[in-house]
Amino acid sequence: MAQQKGVIKLGGTLGDLTFYKTKDGYFAREKGSISGERIANDPAFQRTRENGAEFGRAGRAGRVLRSAFRGVLQNASDRGMSSRLTALMLKVIQADAVSPRGLRNVIDGEAELLLGFEFNAEGKLGASLHVPFTCRIDRGAGTLEAVIPSYIPSDMISAPGGATHYKLASAGAAVDFENETFVSNRATSPVLPWNSVPVADLTLSNTAGAGSRHPLFLVLGIEFYQEVNRQMYPLKNGAHNAMALIGVNGSGNNG
Repeated sequence: MAQQKGVIKLGGTLGDLTFYKTKDGYFAREKGSISGERIANDPAFQRTRENGAEFGRAGRAGRVLRSAFRGVLQNASDRGMSSRLTALMLKVIQADAVSPRGLRNVIDGEAELLLGFEFNAEGKLGASLHVPFTCRIDRGAGTLEAVIPSYIPSDMISAPGGATHYKLASAGAAVDFENETFVSNRATSPVLPWNSVPVADLTLSNTAGAGSRHPLFLVLGIEFYQEVNRQMYPLKNGAHNAMALIGVNGSGNNG
């Protein structure tokens, strides 16, 4: 891979060279000489096919998890979130110690490796919300709860400049990675003033199907607002809105 220099930047293919743009600039690379047919059939590329199958499975798993939480992620994710989640999901799959290489999957892997994943690398939950919350997951009842003890907002929440209010949001989901489906539910606090008045204990409770045998996930996030003439305007600069996976309970097939 070579970086393009000069005033005129090229894009596309010229002879055996492909010119392309990334976030890091303009680059050029030589076209590959190995055909797709050979990669798909040659025994020498068996490992390549296995790696490709698992990478594709990780991408699909990441997509279904993102879809399960789409309603609360709109203002709390960064541009690289999808690729970061896919990379971590691949580690989950590679932790599968049961299935043959190339057939490893999320269910037999370690879904708990996703715990703590930050959907917005530019505004992490721990940098904005300092309240010592806890997570409660009851698989039998199908409830996923974020339990937040009483706190003083101005002491326990780091708000961006211009913010006058905030809202806490959670979502719980049971995800069927094999069929790429999910059951999800979300809960939010009221829009609360960012001041020195104590906030009472708060439990954000979500349901995702009682007795589900699929992996369960709980996210918690915070969004900030500015009040102008009694109207609330969300701050969407991405610097502080945060969302993180605070609870993961793997497949219930074994217990």
